[in-house]
Amino acid sequence: MSKPTTLIIPLLLLLPFFVMTNGIRGKVGGRTQVKNVKQNQEIQELGRYCVGEYNHQLQLKANGSTALVFSQVVAAETQVISGIKYYLKISAVTRDGAPARTFDAVVVVKPWLHSKELLNFAPSPPPKSTK
Repeated sequence: MSKPTTLIIPLLLLLPFFVMTNGIRGKVGGRTQVKNVKQNQEIQELGRYCVGEYNHQLQLKANGSTALVFSQVVAAETQVISGIKYYLKISAVTRDGAPARTFDAVVVVKPWLHSKELLNFAPSPPPKSTK
């Protein structure tokens, strides 16, 4: 057998495995829903981090907004970029005892740099009514 043929045959045999693993993980760069969010300690810690960072930014601005108290992350998605981008729905309450509200947070984690960065934290839009 010639050298090119000897290389092509093993590659053709391995091709189905690459296709299958890519299909299992999902689309590269696409969002993936995180399952069992309420039991996932890593996700809950990220939610706690987001609320803490939001409160820290409030202190720096000193605009009179009320600080939040973390309750729990209620939904999460991940996206692989240069690191992992987390899209979190966080339930939090204000210290004045108002009812819990939901907030959308986006945070990027780069484990090899031991870094986390809160990109966005804002109240979730109200759910659309079905009429």
